Amino acid sequence: MADVIVRMWEARAEPAGFADLIAWVTEDALPDFDHHPLHMSSEVFSSTDHRLVVISKWRGSPLDLPDPPARLVARPPHVWDFAQVDR
Repeated sequence: MADVIVRMWEARAEPAGFADLIAWVTEDALPDFDHHPLHMSSEVFSSTDHRLVVISKWRGSPLDLPDPPARLVARPPHVWDFAQVDR
């Protein structure tokens, strides 16, 4: 069985574009993942300082989220991949 990779995608929104960034992630970007055979799950989190985080789990190599519309973000998104630690 392939290793499970957890990808964390984080973007800081322009304050006026925060609601639109959430809509873009949930309605445009993530639905493509739902039908990918390696995708296990995705969750979206927001913060009071206009940050949006997507945590997605994959059986093997994760797909990249597309670049969000530049007008919605204060800077390019950051991405990190994680593997579970046995304890």
